[in-house]
Amino acid sequence: MEDNYCVIMGGGIGSRFWPFSKKSCPKQFLDFFCEGRSLLQMTFDRFAKIIPVENIYIVTNELYADLVKEQLPELDSAQILLEPSSRNTAPCVAYAAYHIRAVNPNANIVVAPSDHLIRKEEEFLRDVQKGLDFVRVHKALVTLGIKPSRPETGYGYIQSSESMMGEFVKVKTFTEKPNLELAKVFQESGEFFWNSGLFLWNVNTVLAAFAKHLPDISARFDLGIGKYNTKKEAAFIKEHFPYCSSISIDYGIMEKADNVYMLCVDFGWADLGTWGSLYDLSEHKDGQGNAFLKKNKALLYESSGNLISLENAGRLVVLQGMEDYIIAESENVLLICKKNDEQRIKQFVADAKLKYGEQFN
Repeated sequence: MEDNYCVIMGGGIGSRFWPFSKKSCPKQFLDFFCEGRSLLQMTFDRFAKIIPVENIYIVTNELYADLVKEQLPELDSAQILLEPSSRNTAPCVAYAAYHIRAVNPNANIVVAPSDHLIRKEEEFLRDVQKGLDFVRVHKALVTLGIKPSRPETGYGYIQSSESMMGEFVKVKTFTEKPNLELAKVFQESGEFFWNSGLFLWNVNTVLAAFAKHLPDISARFDLGIGKYNTKKEAAFIKEHFPYCSSISIDYGIMEKADNVYMLCVDFGWADLGTWGSLYDLSEHKDGQGNAFLKKNKALLYESSGNLISLENAGRLVVLQGMEDYIIAESENVLLICKKNDEQRIKQFVADAKLKYGEQFN
């Protein structure tokens, strides 16, 4: 157990959840379900049940150092790895892996986003432990695959092969978010699984993959990560990290490597990436399918399929004649947007910033 580590990626801005999620306080630091714990805290709580607290690392943007320290006071400052700029998930994973190898060259690592919902926690932890045990003895890069319950176009897909090692199946291909017709074919085939974005590997296996498939990132980190004390390492990262290729771990490593395996799992997984995903997950819907994220007072007439989230729980919302809308309020912004058009929210954010400045970003 002392060789098992966890890396939680918590540096995203979460602009698709605007205005609830803003640059100053992104979604991973918010309590979406009024449970008293943010998404980041819930992710930490989950892994702390099987990973020693001192072996849990958070990689986040330097803008959020104080938020992480405030929400996770259990962590030492050396467990919070700060990125000076956003460079996607491959540099994030490389940074954490190089840092952890300097601490423990035998480390087995689970990498997880900070914004996932897990409904069956016991099953989840059991599957993570299986993965950690597997990568301890096999030079494999492991991903957790979810059997699709619908033809989802918002997730990446993993195609399985017929080659197996115990419960782990060798991965044939990765496919980024498909169109609806292709997603239907994937679901019906039985060969394709949703890409959960949860990965497991031994530190030496993943760093060998970086050296082979992303040598520019590997060569840059070889210059200094793990060779300095914390203060000097931070200075090294500030100088070198912004020059890393901005590329995802999926595209940069997982799609190219020939030692990728998948464990097929079913632990009630959901990626909280969009308002639509929150609507689907909400357990507080009225008879007309209107979902409430908070306990707002509401009078609804001829309205159905709406998602409502108002910051002030005491405020009364009255809707008439609205179907399938997002009504979201946070501080100085009120968003009213068709659910089917929520992909335009990033454009709304950009337009607000361009016209009115950073105050609404």
